[in-house]
Amino acid sequence: MTIQIHQFPCLSDNYGFLIHDPASGETAAIDTPDAKEYLKQAEAKGWTITHTWNTHWHPDHAGGNKAIVEATGAKVIAPKEVEKLSEIDQVVAHGDIVSLGGFKADVIDVSGHTNGHIAFHIPDAGVAFVGDSVFALGCGRMFEGEPKQFWDSLSRIKQFPPETMLYCAHEYTTSNAKFALHADPDNAALQAYSDEIDAKRAKDEPTVPTRLARELETNPFLRADDPVLMARWGGDAPYETFAALRAAKDKF
Repeated sequence: MTIQIHQFPCLSDNYGFLIHDPASGETAAIDTPDAKEYLKQAEAKGWTITHTWNTHWHPDHAGGNKAIVEATGAKVIAPKEVEKLSEIDQVVAHGDIVSLGGFKADVIDVSGHTNGHIAFHIPDAGVAFVGDSVFALGCGRMFEGEPKQFWDSLSRIKQFPPETMLYCAHEYTTSNAKFALHADPDNAALQAYSDEIDAKRAKDEPTVPTRLARELETNPFLRADDPVLMARWGGDAPYETFAALRAAKDKF
């Protein structure tokens, strides 16, 4: 039996995710930007939220924990930094494994956006929930981390199987594509991807999830070790090129 994933928009540009194991009946809320919408979506699916899995502490990712726990008794599984917003039942960090029914998720350190940011990689389902660490054609703003730390985090994501579907938390892809084309203007695969994004958004279709293989071809932040980008953006090491790209995106 396969894991079931329900994706829905919430707030202004977030995506909410519910994952459900049909065999056990367990359901995890991946982050909790909008408790009311999560509870509404779960009820519509006939699911009861039994866990919340937070990727990091920002309110649009963990702000709904308390209300969901009060409504459902869900168990909060999160990195320690989420204590800034809510109580945690199980603190997790890199190398830990969490379970939802018969499915297991590897906890991966992807800090940089925040210093305790994690991702949940479910190898048997071929999916990873990456929060704000990486986006389609982008990555999170570096609020707390350092360039080498963030590049090391992205390098861990780059090691997932190429067919892994990345469930990132925001619909930022149109603006990300504009910067990516500025950063890497000769990338034909990127231009084709950008055209598809424009077509999807014109029909109000989501650009998330995204396949890692495609991001490895087109996402400048995952390609900071590419000689073409290193020559264009400078830096003797990939993390230095990443730092230059991130700083340019911040001002773009």
